[in-house]
Amino acid sequence: MSRVALLIAATVLLSGCFESSSQPIVETGSAESRSSVSGATASDTQFELGRRIYNFRCYYCHGYSGNARTLAATLVTPKPVDFTSISPDVLGRERMLQSIRSGRPGTAMMSFSSVLDPREIEAVADFIRKEFMLAKRENTRYHIEANGWFNHQRYAAAFPFTSGEIPLDTPWEKLTPQQAQGKRLFMSSCVSCHDRARTINSEVIWETRPVSYPRNQYSPGDQPALAEADRTNEPNKAALDAMTSASPYLLHDRAPVIAGLTAAERRGEKLFQQNCAFCHAADGTARNWIGSFMEPHPRDLTSSREMAGMTRSRLSKVIHEGLPGTSMPAWKSVLSEQQVEDVIAYVGRAFHPLAPEK
Repeated sequence: MSRVALLIAATVLLSGCFESSSQPIVETGSAESRSSVSGATASDTQFELGRRIYNFRCYYCHGYSGNARTLAATLVTPKPVDFTSISPDVLGRERMLQSIRSGRPGTAMMSFSSVLDPREIEAVADFIRKEFMLAKRENTRYHIEANGWFNHQRYAAAFPFTSGEIPLDTPWEKLTPQQAQGKRLFMSSCVSCHDRARTINSEVIWETRPVSYPRNQYSPGDQPALAEADRTNEPNKAALDAMTSASPYLLHDRAPVIAGLTAAERRGEKLFQQNCAFCHAADGTARNWIGSFMEPHPRDLTSSREMAGMTRSRLSKVIHEGLPGTSMPAWKSVLSEQQVEDVIAYVGRAFHPLAPEK
């Protein structure tokens, strides 16, 4: 269970830094949900742009419906804003724009100024104000067939646990037979994303373990000696660097610098780093935080063993169709044929040569 908690925590930390316009398919509300609301200034096109940005970058903490009822929201302090419970008069548009641009010190809200351009920042702020703060709409649904959720209603017995209606740690003897069946279904099919949902006992129930300590031969006992070395400025007592490699996973989020890339390889580099690197790491090793805790692990694209027999056609099929039983999704509805070819060109140049076709 520790890997689940670590994976979710990593998602909270990394989601805002994932620079891509690709996203899961979501079922939007009715045509009415895309109509104008009194006081709104964005056009329909701008409104839908805001929806797409929100559904990809903001839902982790604020929820698809803007109510901040997500697992990520339970792991950060202070809690993310529940947009459905706050008036637009209290949370003004300019303050929202400033928060998106610069972040909110002391919170998990990061700056998006390096990720979104000014038009996109305005679009997502106006979408939030119209959809959640003014209209109180549901926005989108994730569990639809386009995302692989065929007949999601078959999980209905588990819904009381995912929604928090029944606390997950309710003693088994207090559950009805149907509720006990729903809990077993939740634990086997839903827990990897919904985690604890709601519990009576708010204490951490998953086991934890350190992931990156000690580093660079540093231990707390070294601190007095380091302070003395700094005070006396003795060159033979240089202070140990305890921060540069504070996370061994971060070392794999550095993209390789390659000279002489072709046009296709440059396009592929951008696509890979904005999409694939989230799981496969920027250096293709899949040894970043997310990749390290996925089961099964994403493919190490630099490994001769894991890339053995990997031809262009085989890699193309994997990218198009995904890999059943793994976290590798199908990208055929996200990337064009040319984009897939560009990614393949980059992988073959940057990480491991592709095998010849048979």
